[in-house]
Amino acid sequence: MTPAARPVRPRKKRRLDGPVDWKDVTQLRTFISDRGKIRARRVTGLTPQQHRQVTTAIKNAREMALLPYPSRGR
Repeated sequence: MTPAARPVRPRKKRRLDGPVDWKDVTQLRTFISDRGKIRARRVTGLTPQQHRQVTTAIKNAREMALLPYPSRGR
């Protein structure tokens, strides 16, 4: 097997239980890194529609001071 020919694994799609709510901080924290950044779709395994819902919910929760904004590096 050559180094460029790696086996392709099927991606696991993470299913969300119902609609995403900005008040459900415990669920939203699973999609945020330790520095406060929103994790990418390829990391979380969400569909594009689910990722948009999660992103909007995280931004609303940040406005309400339930979640932190990304911290500056350094």
